Amino acid sequence: MHVISMEKEFTLPIGYRDSDGTLHRTGVMRLATAGDEILPLKDHRVQSNPAYLIVIVLSRVIVRLGSLDMITTKVVEELFSADFSFLQSLYNKINQVGGEDNVLQMEAQGGLGKPDSPQLPTSFTQR
Repeated sequence: MHVISMEKEFTLPIGYRDSDGTLHRTGVMRLATAGDEILPLKDHRVQSNPAYLIVIVLSRVIVRLGSLDMITTKVVEELFSADFSFLQSLYNKINQVGGEDNVLQMEAQGGLGKPDSPQLPTSFTQR
C-alpha cells in the first residue's frame, strides 16, 4: 500500500520579505483539491485576467511560509519572480501535472522529491 504525503516542505530560492523586513524562505505546500482549482474561477480577478488563477491557487495551497500568520494573494503577488516560478513548478510537480510517470518518479525519490529541484513545466496552464 502506498501512502501519499499530503504536504511538501520547500525552501524558496530568494524568499519573501515582509513589511517588518523579515525574510521568509521555508514553507509547506499541500496537495490541491478540486475546489482549490475550481472555486477561484468565480473570482472577478480571474475572470478579468485568467493568469491570476495561479496567484489565488497558490495562496490556498501554501499552508506555511516562514512565520507568517496567513498566506494571502498579496503575499503571492509580492514574491520575487524566481520564487513565484519555483512555487508554480512545485505545485505542478506535487499535483502530478504533466503525466502519470510523475508518481513513479516521486516514489523512486522517496516521496515527493527534493524541494529545490522541481522538474516539471513552470507554467500552471501546462496540463
